[in-house]
Amino acid sequence: MSVESVKDKLWRKCGTSVNSMSLELYDDTNTKVAALTDNSRPLGFYSPLQGYRLHVIDLDPSSVTSGGWLEDTSLVEKYTISEEEYSKRDSTFRKFKEKVLSQNPSAVENKLSNNYMEDLCSNIKVGDRCEVDPGAKRGVVKYVGQAESIAPGFWVGIQYDEPLGKHNGIVKGVRYFECPPLHGAMVRPDKVKVGDYPERDPFEEDEI
Repeated sequence: MSVESVKDKLWRKCGTSVNSMSLELYDDTNTKVAALTDNSRPLGFYSPLQGYRLHVIDLDPSSVTSGGWLEDTSLVEKYTISEEEYSKRDSTFRKFKEKVLSQNPSAVENKLSNNYMEDLCSNIKVGDRCEVDPGAKRGVVKYVGQAESIAPGFWVGIQYDEPLGKHNGIVKGVRYFECPPLHGAMVRPDKVKVGDYPERDPFEEDEI
């Protein structure tokens, strides 16, 4: 398929006309690979791979996207309320939080600690074969430690044998380990069993 044909398909999805559309190709680490400037070339000329994305730039000055109106939130007028007026309202999150704390003062202390589940990681190390619940998914341990971009406590990074994961080792912009796209997962250590869990033979359950 030519770049022009790709633009025609995207026009039907995003509304930007072919003549006003500029395309850029980004890889799975969000790095720009190429600008698709030649409409006559096939898309394959720019070597897109699984997990890459096409970024559409609308060049029409009269478009609603012009000047960043769909991306720059600073251009949008926001609703504001004074502290005094907010305090007068009854059905606010602040009033709800105050009510919960008055009924259960310990509720504020129930947040996860930074060493949550650290003890369960004592027998898990990078390179271990493992099985992950639910689903008895098999793979290899690629990371053990904290992951502040996800949540407090300790996590285990898994590279599954099959594409049963959600990412390639990058979670919320932070790379925790390297693995192929859709083979990576970050799970709590209580979901991981390490031991003799070899890769499954895809035909092992077939009848002979």
